[in-house]
Amino acid sequence: MENILQAKKEKELLIDLNKLTDGEKIEMRRLGILSDENKIIESVYPAIHEERPPIEKHVVHAPHVINEAYDYEKPSSFSRALRLDLGGYKVLVISGTASVNEEGKPEHIGDFKAQLWRTYLNITNILKAEGMTWHDVVRTTNYLRDIERDYGEFNKIRTSFFRWLGLDPLPAATGIQVRLCWETLLVEIEAYAICKNS
Repeated sequence: MENILQAKKEKELLIDLNKLTDGEKIEMRRLGILSDENKIIESVYPAIHEERPPIEKHVVHAPHVINEAYDYEKPSSFSRALRLDLGGYKVLVISGTASVNEEGKPEHIGDFKAQLWRTYLNITNILKAEGMTWHDVVRTTNYLRDIERDYGEFNKIRTSFFRWLGLDPLPAATGIQVRLCWETLLVEIEAYAICKNS
């Protein structure tokens, strides 16, 4: 029975304990995940801190346009967005979002401009799921696979979209060249939005 429980724990963690490097073993032991016998230890962290409850977090979904990351063929461990309720305000933290459809497949492979418009559609619908709009967005971080090649088009489309929306003031923003998680993705945007609770 103990072997069955151990195998279940290993499967849940998606790691092969027989392929751990010596460095991994050291750090996993320090974290309290791995015993000296290289067995997975049950987590000692409670879901709720009794003495200091964590800020309430609510997962945000927009399944009609973009799937959940954990539903990918190779699951990813993040939420599309989280809503935090802070006093009379709600804060929406949107994960890096790209040109991915409701089936978790990339849209518009090789077409940077179409990918950017699809990314804006996905973020618009994530905002909408919480009754928010781009007028509530205070910051974006924009990741481009090839910033030298694509930044001109990126800025034209972003400026056109924001002007069409009538955004004033514009969100704070940063543009970064990165290697995105899928070879097919050319742009990814994360966003932060804040509004008063109604």
